[in-house]
Amino acid sequence: MKVRFLVLARLELDEAVDWYNQQTAGLGREFLDELDRAVRRIVHLPLSCTEIEPGLRRCLLARFPYGLIYGMEEKTIVVIAVAHLHREPHYWLDRM
Repeated sequence: MKVRFLVLARLELDEAVDWYNQQTAGLGREFLDELDRAVRRIVHLPLSCTEIEPGLRRCLLARFPYGLIYGMEEKTIVVIAVAHLHREPHYWLDRM
């Protein structure tokens, strides 16, 4: 199964990595490693994460307060947001 990040989700990812790297050297890499584990989990078991809206699921990162909001299009996982869980909820709804 392929994985595609929307442009806005990619920007959120880049911003989070930059922010974590500013906090502690190498923390951005740890964030990326955790995100990679989440993506692999989604690819392996795409329906295992909580459905939060019709056709959308959220995969929580274990160590960081983020969730990957994603949907599925045929054989592609589409990540629509790399969402910080303590910020404005559902801001990404208009991306669908």
